Amino acid sequence: MGQTELVPVWEKYNLTIKEAVAYSNLGEKRIAELLGEPDCEFLLMKGSHKLVKRKAFEAYLDQAEVI
Repeated sequence: MGQTELVPVWEKYNLTIKEAVAYSNLGEKRIAELLGEPDCEFLLMKGSHKLVKRKAFEAYLDQAEVI
């Protein structure tokens, strides 16, 4: 078997919810709530699995004044 390359979270295109928690310092519950909003632009569905589009998530956080 070959070695698995580890990609730093700040270079990943998509994040798991746990990675988004570590990256943003927001709680898992709050990120799940944000992903559940109908107009969430940083949600990517992979089957039934939710991923966070990192760049769109960053853009959301950059413009947010209250989370």
